[in-house]
Amino acid sequence: MKIIQLTYTDEKQNKDLLMLLADYAVGDMGGGKPLSAYTQCNLLSALAQRSDVLSLMAYEGDVAVGLLNAFEGFSTFKCKPLLNIHDVCVMAGYRRQGIATKLLQAAEQIALQRGYCKLTLEVLQGNEAAKAAYCQFGFEAYELDPEMGQAMFWEKNLPQPLF
Repeated sequence: MKIIQLTYTDEKQNKDLLMLLADYAVGDMGGGKPLSAYTQCNLLSALAQRSDVLSLMAYEGDVAVGLLNAFEGFSTFKCKPLLNIHDVCVMAGYRRQGIATKLLQAAEQIALQRGYCKLTLEVLQGNEAAKAAYCQFGFEAYELDPEMGQAMFWEKNLPQPLF
């Protein structure tokens, strides 16, 4: 098993990233819908243009079996950058073999080298396997004051121009 950091210039790595993300998207934990044609055509060039992105891929031999995409954020309370893990996916036949943990370990090492103050991520309430893996790795629900409860991840989609 090897973990590599993507540069978005290698054709095989790019195909593998899209394959893993597309597989994740159509699964229960990815929303059950395929990636849009727009995303499939534009994602790699969009990622390559960003300076705040980190993509890690796990390979078993020449087979891409896991992917982690993360983006730099910033903690105003700590006045330091953080790494927000946006996607963690492992191919169905390779799950429960520690691949997600290896990807998280690699992301944590990079975050430490860069001086980030923390790792953050979101997880679906019903994704018990992922929640267990994240807890075992040291993640916990976020709260500032127990009386105010745990933080919740919300979103508001914005209108997009037609392409």
